[in-house]
Amino acid sequence: MSHDEDDIQADFFEKVKLFFPNLPDKLLFAVPNGGKRDRKTVQTKSGSKSFSPEAARLKRQGVKAGVSDVILLIPKKGFASLLMEFKTQSGRQSDEQKEFQRQAEMCGSKYVIVRSVNDALAAMKDYLN
Repeated sequence: MSHDEDDIQADFFEKVKLFFPNLPDKLLFAVPNGGKRDRKTVQTKSGSKSFSPEAARLKRQGVKAGVSDVILLIPKKGFASLLMEFKTQSGRQSDEQKEFQRQAEMCGSKYVIVRSVNDALAAMKDYLN
């Protein structure tokens, strides 16, 4: 997730409390999959090797590439949940994100790509009303 996408998502979480004050606060949450992880470089017999201990730890704990940025676990309109992927105007889904979308929609979730705070709030309003 780019810093611009981070900013859109952070602004969304600030405003969602105002627009949806009765929403159960534990059922709307962000998935911290994206972002850059600190890397370490170690010397090996065959040269140097760069890796991220934090990324390796998270992967062992079940973090999956491609999972949507925000999840709303309230079933509505025949959907199991609302999954939102935050992108900039020019941002594109990765192959992993497309595969997650495919699997989630097959299981009854609504998946949307949002490109602004207003897009995200409108998606929530459409889903909840």
